[in-house]
Amino acid sequence: MIILKSREEVEKLREANRIAAEAMDLVSKAIVPGTPTAELERIATAHIVSCGAKPAFPTVPGYHHTLCVSINEEVVHGIPGKRCLNDGDIVSVDCGVILDGFFGDHAWTFPVGFVGAEIKKLLQAGEQALMEGIAAAKIGNRLHDISAAIQKRAESVGFSVVRDYVGHGIGKKLHEDPQVPNFGEPGTGIKLRRGLVLALEPMVNAGTCDVEVLSDGWTVVTKDRKPSVHFEHSIAIMDDGPEILSIWQNKKL
Repeated sequence: MIILKSREEVEKLREANRIAAEAMDLVSKAIVPGTPTAELERIATAHIVSCGAKPAFPTVPGYHHTLCVSINEEVVHGIPGKRCLNDGDIVSVDCGVILDGFFGDHAWTFPVGFVGAEIKKLLQAGEQALMEGIAAAKIGNRLHDISAAIQKRAESVGFSVVRDYVGHGIGKKLHEDPQVPNFGEPGTGIKLRRGLVLALEPMVNAGTCDVEVLSDGWTVVTKDRKPSVHFEHSIAIMDDGPEILSIWQNKKL
């Protein structure tokens, strides 16, 4: 069931997402060679708790961490721990927050130290795919207009989009209807309406779109072990266009 949100509910979702975005900002400052991924987890947890909120991902059965931290060929759901970041890595950080019963969800992929031209191209494609998907999230468009915009941007520069994992609605649950694929035919899917809140999250691979799950039962990797990026914003579709909720006050888009 798709639940449309009131302006008041959107504002509550904005607060949860703002905390997630602030946590991401703090985490980004620690993304340097030699940092253990557990330190990123510590930084995010401390900020979320200091805001009177709670980490959201432990509400997912079997997962016990504030962040998902995925490195290089890891697409999503990497588990933070003792592994340290190395120069030339890319690291995708996914952060969820609960505040007053409303959820926030935000992810970003960062370079670690120096990365080459092809990795920079992949990072740019992932971020631009997200922003073009957001631009298509307008009243009167169809759900798969978002999907098609994401797919077109990624594939136009020779990359692929993951098909096994998708974006989603968000509200009083971390994952609500509808699912938002990162591929699709424009002009299809449900009609977009005011008050629909979505977590859009392109996962863009340097090689094949095929993925598999490692033996830990969580970490998703590219089947060809080529790098992947993950970018996510929670947005609200309102009368004057899409509003990005997962930003902090001084962030400039």
